[in-house]
Amino acid sequence: MGMKILNVDDEFDMEMLITQRFRKQIREKKFEFVFAHNGLEALEKLDEHDDIALILSDINMPEMDGLTFLGVLNERKNPSLKAVMVSAYGDMENIRTAMNRGAFDFITKPINFEDLEITINKTIEHVMMLKLYQKERDQLISIKNDLSIAKEIQQSMLPKESPPFPNRTDLDLHAFLEPAKVVGGDLFDYFLMDENRLFFIIGDVSDKGIPAALFMAITKAIFKSHFLNPNCGTLMDEVRQVNSFLCADNTSFMFVTAFLGIIDLKTGVVEYVDAGHEPPLIRRKDGTVDVLKKHGGLALAIDASFEYTSQFMTLSSGDTFFLYTDGATDAYNYEKKRYGLPRLQEHLLALSGTETPKEINDTFLEDIKEFIGAEDQFDDITILTILYK
Repeated sequence: MGMKILNVDDEFDMEMLITQRFRKQIREKKFEFVFAHNGLEALEKLDEHDDIALILSDINMPEMDGLTFLGVLNERKNPSLKAVMVSAYGDMENIRTAMNRGAFDFITKPINFEDLEITINKTIEHVMMLKLYQKERDQLISIKNDLSIAKEIQQSMLPKESPPFPNRTDLDLHAFLEPAKVVGGDLFDYFLMDENRLFFIIGDVSDKGIPAALFMAITKAIFKSHFLNPNCGTLMDEVRQVNSFLCADNTSFMFVTAFLGIIDLKTGVVEYVDAGHEPPLIRRKDGTVDVLKKHGGLALAIDASFEYTSQFMTLSSGDTFFLYTDGATDAYNYEKKRYGLPRLQEHLLALSGTETPKEINDTFLEDIKEFIGAEDQFDDITILTILYK
């Protein structure tokens, strides 16, 4: 589409001169001219043609001169509408006033039409750049709004009650997800399968941002649908089924490391599957901290035929089960030092033993943020802490 230009001049022969000089561009629809003979007519033309992007305006005109017109134009606050002022060579005082009032450029009479064409093309280039900038800005605002909604949706999918089971005396737990971006690829969940069995999961999708958040949502939803099903099979059978589903049509080649299991709340026995995740820590009631031994599981969504197997461990009354994603241990500070597993162990060792899971997580988040300092958080940080009573 051509650029629509408003020419404002009280000399009627200017319309003929411009039409003749730019007949080729008009014929090729590069330029389209609209004509007015004073500022008042020009304002009417602007109301009729809201797609005018460039104004060529004489300064000295009857009824409403160019400087007054320029002032009214500024009140419309249209940054992509540019004015080029036209006046006699000796009228530099008015030209200077026009530039101070926001005119983009000026040309002098008698008009050199080659110079006018150069000025028009330069102004059009600037207008197009402004319109592109505005379009990109609008797109960024739209993306930001979409991300804000995505964050709300993602956070709404995560358990938020604290404490989640206020009427139970056999356990307490707390979890949080601190995304590196607006939305993240980490996940956690927990729920009672029945009166005596607690299902839990923590996971980390291989990517970040929107793609990871979508994969996270799918993974979490599938696990919940499987383990809330009254007819669900064994832990390892259900994990195999979920893994097979996640592998199907996985054209993005994303994967999820996960640690999930079922706690028997009567006995403290934990049946778990390690799908390539970070080893959890156990803070025993006596204050010692154990690192759960790894058993070499494969991340989910990589191999549909992988044979996941269950492992078992036992929590005693007063033990705290601490699960995390690698965003915690891999966090680094301005010296490029990692937070690391030893510091995480030290954090748990320093506890008094009377802290609730929420208090443990709050103090950990405070410690890791103090460690990171002014550095950017480059990965999601997720913690799930379970106190077995």
